[in-house]
Amino acid sequence: MPELPEVELVARSLNELVCGRRIAEAALIRPRLAPHTLPNEFAERLSGAGIRLVHRRGKHVLFDFDNGETLIVHLRMSGRFLLLGGDHENPKFTHAIFDLGDGDRLVFEDQRHFGLMKITPTHELLTAKEIAKLAPEPFSEEFSADYLYTSLRRSNRSLKEFLLDQTKVCGLGNIYAAEAMFLAGVHPAKIAARLSRKRTEALYATIRYVLAEAIEAGSTLNTDPQNPEIGYYGGRYEDYWRVYGRENRPCPNCQSPIVRLKQAGRSSYFCPRCQRK
Repeated sequence: MPELPEVELVARSLNELVCGRRIAEAALIRPRLAPHTLPNEFAERLSGAGIRLVHRRGKHVLFDFDNGETLIVHLRMSGRFLLLGGDHENPKFTHAIFDLGDGDRLVFEDQRHFGLMKITPTHELLTAKEIAKLAPEPFSEEFSADYLYTSLRRSNRSLKEFLLDQTKVCGLGNIYAAEAMFLAGVHPAKIAARLSRKRTEALYATIRYVLAEAIEAGSTLNTDPQNPEIGYYGGRYEDYWRVYGRENRPCPNCQSPIVRLKQAGRSSYFCPRCQRK
């Protein structure tokens, strides 16, 4: 599932491609993609609307329109947008089509059918359920070492589970949680409330560092919506990660084998020597 850096790069790419353009006609092909809106209402609320801005909040892509509506999009496992010309057929798993009226169309396809969309009035965006529950953005002033330490002290869950909770830390998933914990030298199974102030400050810094690093590198993502032959999640770059996905491979610091641990049904990767519990 894409994490904050991937979604940020998707939003930036889409903003460059479609900001200022107008949706001549919108069509919801798979109704369950937008379960709170009937297909005819979906078309009525977005057809004719001009795209003012494409941006991000947490792992959600947000389209702001000049008619006062905002489309909230969660890509989930395999959702992606494609900007197609008239010479391209719609992909097999097309779930929504936004006709731009000049021969181009923005298509949302989702092979695994997990993506979600919701239309909300722009002035109500911050109170929409999907957005209101999110923790502060990792690069915002609200997300501080003090905020993180206070939140950790209130949780008896493992550190890994805490970091994946979008109401506590926004935008992290398996990859960047693993990378941040490794750089901070903290064990993923450690109880969150037991993390010291010093380690919390280190973790705060590494969370921001790994997210900024990934956004700058763009190493996990091919954001080319104009090329239907290339997926959004096309570049794992296995040598890029320090611990994620590197079970039994040497730790870049001490050469100990990286260990994979199952936590709440998900894999955690860490160095047992550098990240002692």
